[in-house]
Amino acid sequence: MTATSSPTSPTAAGTVLHGVPVVAGVQYAPVIRPGTPPDLSADTTAELAEGERADEVQRFTDAAATVAARLRERAGNASGAASEVLAATATLAQDRGWLGAAEKRIKDGAPAVGAVNAAIDQFVEMFTKMGGLMAERVTDLRDIRSRVVAQLKGLPEPGVPVPDEPSILCAEDLAPADTAGLDPTLVVALATTLGGPTSHTAIIARQLGIPCVVAVTGLDDVASGTMVMVDGTLGTVTVAPEEAAARDAVAAAERAAAEAANWSGPGATADGHAVAVLANVQDGAAARSARETPAEGVGLFRTELCFLNTDAEPTVDEQATIYAEVLEAFDGKKVVVRTLDAGSDKPLKFAGHPDEANPALGVRGIRIAENNPNLLAHQLDAIAEAAGRTGNQPWVMAPMIATADEAERFAAKCRERGLTPGVMIEVPAAALLAEKILEHVDFLSIGTNDLAQYTMAADRMSADLATLTDPWQPAVLALVAMTIRAGQAAGKPVGVCGEAAADPLLACVLTGMGVTSLSAAAAAVRGVGAKLAQVTLKQCSEAAAAVLATGSAAEARAAALAVLG
Repeated sequence: MTATSSPTSPTAAGTVLHGVPVVAGVQYAPVIRPGTPPDLSADTTAELAEGERADEVQRFTDAAATVAARLRERAGNASGAASEVLAATATLAQDRGWLGAAEKRIKDGAPAVGAVNAAIDQFVEMFTKMGGLMAERVTDLRDIRSRVVAQLKGLPEPGVPVPDEPSILCAEDLAPADTAGLDPTLVVALATTLGGPTSHTAIIARQLGIPCVVAVTGLDDVASGTMVMVDGTLGTVTVAPEEAAARDAVAAAERAAAEAANWSGPGATADGHAVAVLANVQDGAAARSARETPAEGVGLFRTELCFLNTDAEPTVDEQATIYAEVLEAFDGKKVVVRTLDAGSDKPLKFAGHPDEANPALGVRGIRIAENNPNLLAHQLDAIAEAAGRTGNQPWVMAPMIATADEAERFAAKCRERGLTPGVMIEVPAAALLAEKILEHVDFLSIGTNDLAQYTMAADRMSADLATLTDPWQPAVLALVAMTIRAGQAAGKPVGVCGEAAADPLLACVLTGMGVTSLSAAAAAVRGVGAKLAQVTLKQCSEAAAAVLATGSAAEARAAALAVLG
């Protein structure tokens, strides 16, 4: 095993480091860290002769294309969230903006390595200033730079070492290409200094089903090889804990996991109150994998995957074939399809995205349809076609709805095609107007990831602000409760499909608020269902009331634990 570490001083045994809990569970193992990235240094005084520049441009173009091709290949071999984030990173590796900036520098005489460094630095600064979802791509940009420079220098591809024994991966941050390929039998937990509860690291940790804590203060000072205990429920990393106590904690967590593994559904509390437990998927492969769990259907089918890495809009037939795979995997079961949620950090080459000072607050989600009405029309046609082919009638929801008028227009387009319309509640305005929106649609689905970001005015990738984007924030949960009450008054279902639904404890609180379905990564389905089966609706309701009376995320979590255990 090859791993590196840069701590300057050892952390005392027994020290408990605190972060934001992401995936529940406990693991005790030695620390590994990502390998040393390639030397990025370049001779900035060298200038290429005029006759060398064309060849250097070609060498750079080939290197970037090779990196993108490797990422696309990994995306094709992965499924679910891993496939989606790898595909998005491959698209970024071929982004015309930074590629053009590097190429211009080479044509002006800079060697390729120096040109790559300067171009990536330029875009890192730009993305950081933009904030929001664009700032999330900074880690991806730096990862792409390391891979392209390694290719240019003829060095091995950088990344996470393959450990010889079960280990805990600790890092400042992890790029999608690193986390997507992890073996959960060897990398048994994740902890990062940066990141938030909806970062790529967090999302893939949920898919892998391994404990994860992010935004851990002091983690950089923990050396490779140090034994640590990661508690993904409490959000702690304990350095060199007493071995017997650590192993007891792991054993207790494993017993709880074993109980969860035996849960076979359907979703219900201990006293029989039904709450559908559904899966989030991105493609047919992910849907087939989710079908192996007790998931009762699909609560969120993200459709972006077939739109990424393509220069032209897929045809209606091409889209229908992709959508039909998911409908077939859950034949006769509920499938909720989310229309295209592109823009911001997932730009489409064929949609004519404008340059925006703050893309997270710009043209994304349903707003793309304003200037590209055929894009939405074709997608709805394809969903209807897939429904006709499979005989499975899906529900369809639009992302980033902010007004009742938007909901009304979307619902009309769905009903024209015989589809059941709903909307995502991700914007605080939509939560506040849920009663009005429900006059036009048949259901609501709360996306807690974006709802937390927009409610708290906090970049969900900022380690400094990670506690603000915690879905346990009382302000976020107040908007969730308001939305659910509107659904109850209208007699229409309200589900949660954000990452909050993957937290078994929070899932019980949401059930107490009156949510009708919970949709999570397939790896989280059993854990959520098993926890629900251990508590009564009365306990869930008491926990919800206690949580809504708190003033901080930590207090909210503690209040729920006090009631639910």
